[in-house]
Amino acid sequence: MQVIRSIAELRAWRRSAGRVAFVPTMGNLHAGHLALVTEAHQRADKVVVSIFVNRLQFGQGEDFDAYPRTFADDSAKLEAAGVDVLFFPDERELYPRIKQDFNVEPPHIQNELCGAFRPGHFRGVATVVSKLFNIVQPDVACFGKKDFQQLHVIRAMVDDLNMPIEIVPVDTGRADDGLALSSRNGYLSAEERAEAPRLYRNLAAIRDALCAGDSNYAALEKTACDDLAAHGWRVDYVEIRQADTLEVAHAGEPRLVVLAAARLGKTRLIDNIEVTR
Repeated sequence: MQVIRSIAELRAWRRSAGRVAFVPTMGNLHAGHLALVTEAHQRADKVVVSIFVNRLQFGQGEDFDAYPRTFADDSAKLEAAGVDVLFFPDERELYPRIKQDFNVEPPHIQNELCGAFRPGHFRGVATVVSKLFNIVQPDVACFGKKDFQQLHVIRAMVDDLNMPIEIVPVDTGRADDGLALSSRNGYLSAEERAEAPRLYRNLAAIRDALCAGDSNYAALEKTACDDLAAHGWRVDYVEIRQADTLEVAHAGEPRLVVLAAARLGKTRLIDNIEVTR
């Protein structure tokens, strides 16, 4: 596996690389990331993974400085997974000016769901991903469904900006008790880790109710929020949305997604479940 730190070197490598699949990450890798790598191998001749903790997508008071940087462990995992190139730029390489003058501005959905609680987050995501796409020039890029709103924003960006990239969604990796795999799970105490699967259980209960014909979305959302709050969670949202557009869902729509974000102690967890009726 090559470790490449400069844009110029990566572009030189890319010219003779054939069909390339790309997995952008912020590092601190877990089995969910490696599932993206496995999928990438099925789609292309070469696989590039990037590790870059993107300051632009962290809000004031969020965990940018504390976010785990685990390069040695991450590099070993990626090499074992057969990755061809690890792109590991420093901040000045990717953002040569202190101030980022040009940004990619997503539409209104960036201010809903997670965006309502993390202003500017999806602008930061869209900006860094567009830069990485421009640098790597992948044919395929793999993203996990756990970050469902992020996946939606990136798909829309690729479509609207006519980027010749196939976006491949990969199912959420889960622990045996249902907890969605996340780098932030490492922040949980032992007691919080035991409690954390409640988020998934509430989403699964909503899915089951929807599949049984329940169309009182507001009541289903409230029941989940109340259960989480009663067990010490601080709930940002639990919402039922239309799966393809992320617009507010209406009764009778066949494809839905149930999304949630809530804080357990100091850790903010997100999850979602798709529902087809």
